[in-house]
Amino acid sequence: MVTSLNDLPTDLLIGGQWKPAASGRRIDVFNPSSEELIATVADAAPEDAVSAVDAAAAAAPGWAATSARQRSEILRRCFELMQRDAETLARLISLENGKALNDARGEVAYAAEFFRWFAEEAVRINGDIGMSPSGAARIVVQYQPVGIAFLVTPWNFPAAMATRKIAPALAAGCTCILKPATETPLTAYAVAALLMEAGVPPGVVNVVTSSMAGKLANAVLDDPRVRKLSFTGSTEVGRVLLKKAADQIINCSMELGGNAPFVVFDDADIDQAVEGAMVAKMRNGGEACTAANRFYVHRKVLAEFSERLAQRMSALKVDDGERPDTQCGPLVNAASVAKIAQLVADAQAKGARVLAGGTRLDRPGHFYAPTVLADVPLNADLLHEEIFGPVAPIVGFEDEAEAIRLANDTEYGLVAYVYTRDLARGLRVSEQIESGMIALNRGLVSDPAAPFGGVKQSGIGREGAHHGILEFCEAKYIAATW
Repeated sequence: MVTSLNDLPTDLLIGGQWKPAASGRRIDVFNPSSEELIATVADAAPEDAVSAVDAAAAAAPGWAATSARQRSEILRRCFELMQRDAETLARLISLENGKALNDARGEVAYAAEFFRWFAEEAVRINGDIGMSPSGAARIVVQYQPVGIAFLVTPWNFPAAMATRKIAPALAAGCTCILKPATETPLTAYAVAALLMEAGVPPGVVNVVTSSMAGKLANAVLDDPRVRKLSFTGSTEVGRVLLKKAADQIINCSMELGGNAPFVVFDDADIDQAVEGAMVAKMRNGGEACTAANRFYVHRKVLAEFSERLAQRMSALKVDDGERPDTQCGPLVNAASVAKIAQLVADAQAKGARVLAGGTRLDRPGHFYAPTVLADVPLNADLLHEEIFGPVAPIVGFEDEAEAIRLANDTEYGLVAYVYTRDLARGLRVSEQIESGMIALNRGLVSDPAAPFGGVKQSGIGREGAHHGILEFCEAKYIAATW
């Protein structure tokens, strides 16, 4: 049980043992709210990655042979332990990630649900049996574990992105190697400690942190024993990993970047739309692949929506993420602040007006004021790049066809938000927007019971729902006569 930073393991987890990196190097972990050093963790070298694959391979036959009920009970215990330690985990997330404590609490609850959901799915991996059309044989289909899985997670949801991958992998009978982001490794180690406490056998889950991400990934993906890659992160890195995985024909699930449109029609409930916008834009301070990135508002309600959103954004309390009354914490690092500042400056130079924010905060930490921009021109960079911060650019539109065209004017297709009182219009527009997920009159789309994933440059495969466990399974067909 982890109750404080002093209890937290910070070495590599390989084969059920906490081990220093072979190189002896460490990675510094900083608090984004204060820029203070809070801990160091082991910095894995490629040889450590090979050791992790060895451990996962040794544990694989035994774990795959466990009953579905046994795997289910262990995952259920993981859920219960995360609930028990929810406040400690939330404070740890806020400390190393910077997100507001209430957001961190929400993440822990969401992360725990993946253990509960896949505990239930573990016993429902059903096959098929039928007769071939010719009558010559019976068609028997079974689902088996895909094999050793390499799980790569980002810094923005350090608990939820880990559990969203670990839970279905374990439920399916796979062993795994988790590589968390170096900005937020502490949460991953805390979750790993809970997994061990819950009874996950040694070697089934291994955790390696590394500042040499490319070399470590190459070492893992070059190993023919590794049969699955599940990655959440940028499209740019995803492309590199897909190319590497092709060398061994590794099964891949990729949850990549987003550029979510938020469409408000003239018949929308503006109160509801503004509330939804605050959730869709400001969950995790805008540092989410699902964050509303482009606001397209019908010109009849453009002024009202823009003014009210600016009022709400201006009123947010921006402070240290660990303070209980903070509503918007810092960005994760200085580079993120610099990127946001550049995107806002570019939009202003091209004619956008600042309705709220638009500035860095002059204080320690990586803070940028919640920002609303009006009259944003279509050639502004922030309409074509993933903002990943608390900035809401607003563009007006005239009719439904224009709204759909603008929403689809991106290489990404992860999530879209649509607000209208007309259900027929809402469903019609939802079907025409090129996106893996649609939130219709809602500001939140994520749910462990729903298939999460995108189209186009936003990824391959789905996480959550029954689809999520099948990503870690192979369908085996047996032609049988009896």
